[in-house]
Amino acid sequence: MSVSPDAYHNIGVVGAGAWGTALAIAAATAGCRVILWGRDPSRMQTLVRERSAHKSFPHVRLPEQVVPTAELAEVCASQALLIAVPAQHLRSSVVALTKFSAVQLPAVVCAKGVEQHSGLLMNEVLQEAAPELLPAMLSGPSFARDVALGLPTAVTIAAPIATAERLQAALSSGAFRPYASDDLTGVALGGAAKNVYAIACGIVEGLHLGESARAALLARAFAELTRLGEALGARRETLMGLSGLGDLVLTATSRTSRNFSRGVAIGERQTQRPHALAEGVYTASALVTRAQRHGIELPIAEAVADILSGKLELEHAAARLMQRPLKAE
Repeated sequence: MSVSPDAYHNIGVVGAGAWGTALAIAAATAGCRVILWGRDPSRMQTLVRERSAHKSFPHVRLPEQVVPTAELAEVCASQALLIAVPAQHLRSSVVALTKFSAVQLPAVVCAKGVEQHSGLLMNEVLQEAAPELLPAMLSGPSFARDVALGLPTAVTIAAPIATAERLQAALSSGAFRPYASDDLTGVALGGAAKNVYAIACGIVEGLHLGESARAALLARAFAELTRLGEALGARRETLMGLSGLGDLVLTATSRTSRNFSRGVAIGERQTQRPHALAEGVYTASALVTRAQRHGIELPIAEAVADILSGKLELEHAAARLMQRPLKAE
């Protein structure tokens, strides 16, 4: 597939985990030349030789347009960056990138979370740590494996609108459909909060509280997300879209979701929790703290944070939510 003349033609992907690798495959499928950066030189050399994309999708091979490297200078020579590192490592990663990147290089954060120590959303972390980069966000209902396999996926890309449209044109293919937005706050918040609420829904599943309870929790979780979004200046239509409601529904209803699976493990009182990163574990308390700064109550997120910290016993969690004062919806 050829790239639109108005699109970026050379894309750098920072992070060679499952999500970064899947995005590199999507960009290559759309017709871009892709530099894929990973911190382990030996692994990147193995990728050069063997072209087996990632252990999460072992039968998928890297397209020839994807060039693995362990050199930050090489990936920063691209026209735009997709930054697919864990949320809590975003700050250190972008600081390292600024040693090699051009001023106003588009930097698309593809991580979903809230920085623990600061309470900042991912776009805010990027703007504070690397103000010389042009901030952007990519989020939406998307599992890495689906994207790598070329299954139909739609996401939102948020940036100053001209940049968002160029990124949209660069990454669009028959299986990967980005929608352009300029609401970075809404896209960043939706991607962060849904991980916390996915844990909550997983706990409901693990405790066998029933599908009615899970549906009610999901609806009230979205109400919490909307209240906080309005306080932060996010647009309601963004939260109703792919990066808000769409991502919440996917992440909070599927065992493929690491956050939902972590919640199930908690609800089932499993002594050995899943080893995969569940970003909601790190985001829950930071999300609640951020909401409190704005005078916004998040009862479900607060319950998740208290369960994770050990302040709230599982058997008391549902009662605490169900016994809140009655009010109109």
